[in-house]
Amino acid sequence: MLYAIVAAAIGGWFSILCLSVFAHRSIAHRAVTLHPVVAHVMRFWLWFSTGTATRRGGAGHRKHHVFTEGAEDPHSPVIYGLPRVFFGGYWLYRKESLKPETIAQYGKDCPDDWIERNVYEKHDNLGLVLMLALDIAVFGVAAGLVAYAIQIVWVSVWAAGFINGVGHALGYRNWKTQEASRNIMPIAVICSGEELHNNHHRWPRSAKFSMKWFEFDLGWAVLRTLSAVGLAKDIYVKNRRWKPGTAQDALDGPADAVEPEPELS
Repeated sequence: MLYAIVAAAIGGWFSILCLSVFAHRSIAHRAVTLHPVVAHVMRFWLWFSTGTATRRGGAGHRKHHVFTEGAEDPHSPVIYGLPRVFFGGYWLYRKESLKPETIAQYGKDCPDDWIERNVYEKHDNLGLVLMLALDIAVFGVAAGLVAYAIQIVWVSVWAAGFINGVGHALGYRNWKTQEASRNIMPIAVICSGEELHNNHHRWPRSAKFSMKWFEFDLGWAVLRTLSAVGLAKDIYVKNRRWKPGTAQDALDGPADAVEPEPELS
């Protein structure tokens, strides 16, 4: 049972990392381009462990940024209340991401190849069934069911509930944005930096979420590592194309080029 719990916790943690680095920063906001192998490993894992098709998830998140805290925001605690978003954020997110009009309008430039349309979108729940089968095959029925439950709760609560709920209700603000986004206490090892939500809403195209000395962004550390070995490129920080090893690396010097964030619709 202990091995099943540990494996489930690691799997849930990796799902959050993939959501943050691939689905969120790379696909939804185009803040970084990942090597195709890295991108598809993360893309497959998200389908396998969360039942999330990348284009649908990206479209739903982009709509959240366009209508943050407004009536059309898919999962705002200002609109729905914190308890509903915290405990049911995954279902609010899923409901929005299944709307054809949302995908058509906000899913541009998201993966739209054969495997996305015919496997990940058409059979989105198959990934979850396969994960359950693998858990039971490896750990047995009882431990496998426990592992499966931990993985599901880990992602649905931490990603959909905690960030989208608490991240718009409680915490501190570095920036005066036009919505209620907050930075939560630094827990980046668990949430991969996603808890720095106010920073993200101020600079949506920034692949780096940490802005203060005491803030740690695990997702950014992973991206820097991938960049160092040639597996990530076209990285943006505060809407600036990032150049490692220069003054811009610390954001204390002028950028060679400042580019507007691409339209999310």
